[in-house]
Amino acid sequence: MRLMLNTLLLVVAVGLWGCQEEDKRVTMAEDVKSDNVVVNIVTKPVIHAFSWVIGEGVEIDKAVTYVNKDGFLQLEIQGHNRAFNPIVFEYKVEWLDKAGMVVDTTTSKWLQTSAAAKAPFAIKAVAPRTTAVAFRMNTRKIPN
Repeated sequence: MRLMLNTLLLVVAVGLWGCQEEDKRVTMAEDVKSDNVVVNIVTKPVIHAFSWVIGEGVEIDKAVTYVNKDGFLQLEIQGHNRAFNPIVFEYKVEWLDKAGMVVDTTTSKWLQTSAAAKAPFAIKAVAPRTTAVAFRMNTRKIPN
């Protein structure tokens, strides 16, 4: 009985020591960081498949806009990738005037970006004209 209790305590202690919280400011690539009890060579394929099946992907946390000192609207999109795989996608920012009409510009085109697996990302853009007071952003998968 005492041996079982000591073994159980050892397992709990090792488990807690291995569950230290990671610094959110540093993102380690999956192939770089060490495997652990939850994610290892045996469970990794299952976790990736499950992530793909339930459709985990990129989510937008917030969009911040402000007018810079030169009068141009600036945009920063902050989000994170919930999937266990990196996601490459395209986005397009369209700038709108105070009437809600698209500001005609050649800079509103599809741009490619990526979000690392299980990591935050940011997209920044600056309006091409001072007449832009709002925006809309669309995303899409990269066409084949």
